[in-house]
Amino acid sequence: MVAVIGRSTLALDEYRAIVRAIGRDPNDLEVGMFGALWSEHCAYKTSKALLRQLPTEGPDVLQGPGENAGAVDIGDGLAVVFKIESHNHPSAIEPYQGAATGVGGILRDVFAMGARPIAILDALRFGPLETGRGRHLFQGVVAGIGGYGNCFGCPTVGGEVYFDAGYSDNPIVMPCALASSRTTGYAAPKPTRAGDVVLLVGADTGRDGIHGATFASVEMDERSAERRPAVQVGNPFLEKLLCEACLRLNELEGVTAIQDLGAAGLTSAASELAHRGRRGIDIDVDRVSRRERGMTAYDVMLSESQERMLVVVRPQAEAAARDVFDHFELHADRIGDGHRDRTESASASVVPWSRICR
Repeated sequence: MVAVIGRSTLALDEYRAIVRAIGRDPNDLEVGMFGALWSEHCAYKTSKALLRQLPTEGPDVLQGPGENAGAVDIGDGLAVVFKIESHNHPSAIEPYQGAATGVGGILRDVFAMGARPIAILDALRFGPLETGRGRHLFQGVVAGIGGYGNCFGCPTVGGEVYFDAGYSDNPIVMPCALASSRTTGYAAPKPTRAGDVVLLVGADTGRDGIHGATFASVEMDERSAERRPAVQVGNPFLEKLLCEACLRLNELEGVTAIQDLGAAGLTSAASELAHRGRRGIDIDVDRVSRRERGMTAYDVMLSESQERMLVVVRPQAEAAARDVFDHFELHADRIGDGHRDRTESASASVVPWSRICR
């Protein structure tokens, strides 16, 4: 059974699990956050059992599952950092932006690891090109992948494409980003400490992409076109500045973590950082710069506006980090005081992440 509460959709047993975990009925914001984090797109509920059967360790594996991207030692002191992700539903609704923002997301994942993107690959499936919709999807997706990559400065060097009637309504769009790094240069996870500063860097936050993760997890139907606002719009030129800034940041002492804001936006990015640090994160949503008036905490926490990164730094490194942002003309908001011990209580004005990490 599925319970529709507020503006989110959760399975009834999931809603009951939330009530047990927090000891009360969740409010509208909490339902939205849980719904996004526990969506198929974010939680891999049906595929995780299969993914666990794949090999993830080996003498050349520098970073397995659990970080923004994987890293493999290829010899001579070099590593390849890579990430692949599906953007099927967004591409079915808005093929150019759906594919383009898929590329933008995986590029952010690899340069968050301190590695410079060097190539894009893609695996694509479409319906027959004899139909107008088939041609529309094919042309839009190919243009979106190439357009974002070219504007960013990263070429699409290869891929594969197949056509079958089974993909007429819902294409498969799987972009992959490759990056190069010295084996000692990629950003391995670092321990976090209480008092670290949380900075939100890049684009201002808008209402675009709200419930994008949830939308990407449901079946396509005749109402799917109504979900067009859940598809984000990318800015590859801004992302190029973010890339150069993040690569520079990884050379600084005191940078704890860099995290892309992708599916579920600030909700997912902050909870992933909190989980890795084994601490809670307190976020003050009032400090997040908005590009639209009247945005609520719900809008801010679930927005999937593109070209945004969370950067966590030691307090003494904040000034140096801001010098980097200023050099690349990037805006940064200090939205939290960093990782706190799980036992500390959060004030009413912040979101207590230690309560929602699953």
